[in-house]
Amino acid sequence: MPASSRPPVASDRIDRLSAAPMYDQLRRIIIASIDHDALRPGDPLPGEHRLCEKYGISRTVVRQALAQLEHEGIIERVKGKGTFVARPRTSESLAHTLIGLYDEVAARGGTVLSDVLRHERVAADEAVAAALEVDPGSPVVVLQRLRHVDGEPWSLSTTWMPMDVGEITLGANLRTASLYRMLASHGFVVTHGVRSAEATVASHEQARHLGVSTGAALLRLRSISREASGRPIEYFVAHHRGDRSRFEFHLHREQSHATLLRIDRTGEASRASTLSV
Repeated sequence: MPASSRPPVASDRIDRLSAAPMYDQLRRIIIASIDHDALRPGDPLPGEHRLCEKYGISRTVVRQALAQLEHEGIIERVKGKGTFVARPRTSESLAHTLIGLYDEVAARGGTVLSDVLRHERVAADEAVAAALEVDPGSPVVVLQRLRHVDGEPWSLSTTWMPMDVGEITLGANLRTASLYRMLASHGFVVTHGVRSAEATVASHEQARHLGVSTGAALLRLRSISREASGRPIEYFVAHHRGDRSRFEFHLHREQSHATLLRIDRTGEASRASTLSV
């Protein structure tokens, strides 16, 4: 049945006598409208001004409803363009596995292309030196890439490698190649490590690269990967678009262990406890 001939959405109004908050009523109305009109990801939705007029509510109420819908991944708001039905988020297992984005996406039939923004020898600062277990000032190779998944900006990652590991990548075409596969082909095989995921917001530079608004939600991965001897061969920090990806953790009774970290006001993490889940 064409959308124009369908019956109106049930309860397509704000009930001011209801115990339900007005923003939640509007949230439910918008969800029902998306289903009723068979809207698809990327289709436009009414803006704040139009919603205020139609339902006789304040902009504060509208913004609360839209913020909740955006948090739930139902809509997305693009600065200067409007509000749209959100595209579904793609599940990733990068937070708990030792595969890279290239192999993660390839496994589900997608494609990854990388814009190499920086690839050079640098002196390790204290944070990088601590992660790679080298002396501060030691030469390392830094690789910064903007990763595109199926043609869309997906993550901004910076990888540091000890000089003997990273030098094999210098001059290589990493636009379409897997870094992990390249390292493995030269005998540097990642066997274990520690990886963390946390919420953050986009800086101006990150937003520019990823095509989101400054302050938009991002997921930040930090990882130290080691070879069988225990030596770190890679340290990376990657920022993923929060509106395009989510991380899944597959739990097993025998293997599911996690470390709970306490974050202080400076952003430093300290070990709080170890959990078995």
